[in-house]
Amino acid sequence: MRRALLGLALASVLLTGCGGGSDPSGAPASGAAASTSPEPPAPPLKKGAGARSKALAELRRQAEKAAAALPTNPLPTYRGPVLGSDISWPQCPKGMGIPQKRSNGSPGPLPAARFVVLGLTNGPGFTPNPCLAQQTAYVRERHLLAGAYAVASYPDDATLARAGDQGPYDASSTLGALGNVGYQQALFNVASMQRVGLVAPVVWIDVEPVPDFDWSPDVVANAAVVQGAVRGYTDSGFAVGIYSTPTLWSGVVGTLSLGVPEWRAAGQTSRAEAASRCGDDWVIQGGGAVLAQWVEQGRDQNVTCGTVHRDLGRWFHQY
Repeated sequence: MRRALLGLALASVLLTGCGGGSDPSGAPASGAAASTSPEPPAPPLKKGAGARSKALAELRRQAEKAAAALPTNPLPTYRGPVLGSDISWPQCPKGMGIPQKRSNGSPGPLPAARFVVLGLTNGPGFTPNPCLAQQTAYVRERHLLAGAYAVASYPDDATLARAGDQGPYDASSTLGALGNVGYQQALFNVASMQRVGLVAPVVWIDVEPVPDFDWSPDVVANAAVVQGAVRGYTDSGFAVGIYSTPTLWSGVVGTLSLGVPEWRAAGQTSRAEAASRCGDDWVIQGGGAVLAQWVEQGRDQNVTCGTVHRDLGRWFHQY
């Protein structure tokens, strides 16, 4: 709760301007968890980044002090895995969104869902979920647990020119400019959360092919965007996790290993198959499994992994 409120408190200071659609049912890449290939390099930082980090740390300290005085809602207790759902632009009333990603009124969560992870984007970066406010209200009115996720995507030339020099990275290099784009995508999504009053301690970064908004064939360049997004959220006070599969992840960013928590997709399978992906043989980028997702009867359904049900406040905000 405190970390989520901290993120929203920092958003207005940090802003500097401005669901994928593939089937995530692929098998894990061979040897993905133990690859010895070189790690993609991090985007080069601007000079003076240390001073920026100190300023952010002070802002974070002040926000934590303010958040500590706010009341918190009691979290329910569960004895085993918890069922939930995720919703985004496809669940909006039919015809909303950008031309390439029009909503079709897909069904919402089942009554048994105890948590909902809300999508912040309408497909690619810098395109907001057109009914995020209504979906946030839905979760709030039903006193559900809330999470957040956002699709990361590769910029077109116009976006790279507009956002490539805004952020903590050295824009004189291509990797630095791409890192800044990822950073700005994160801040854009944090602003969307702030606008509708969505509170969540973790933002899950969705990394997969985005139809009509292709990643580049260069996995190192793609990794720079993702690394920038990670920094954007963490600088804003949020924890981060990754949503993907081993095959989709390696296809987009190669051997990039962040070691952050994972939300693992099983596609149109079953709860049993999704739960099986909580194991060590489905590691995406070196992190532990928190959630597993499957698609059934047109709904994205989810279940918590392992002992996550014992500490739901680490992953969700209770409305």
